[in-house]
Amino acid sequence: MDIFRGKVIEIKEGVVIAKVRIDIGGGFLITHTIMIDDVLDLDITVGDEVCTLIKGDSVRLMKELS
Repeated sequence: MDIFRGKVIEIKEGVVIAKVRIDIGGGFLITHTIMIDDVLDLDITVGDEVCTLIKGDSVRLMKELS
């Protein structure tokens, strides 16, 4: 499992899903496609520091607690 920390630079909300774009540094960006409910539940906004977990066939997005 790989864990990357980064900053949310863009959120594009659709009707049911959202695309969350994360800058993990070094010129690398990761885009997550997740449910709108998850964005709301995690209270993710542009500028937030988040962690993204990538494991084989699954990817997860978490918001770090400060």
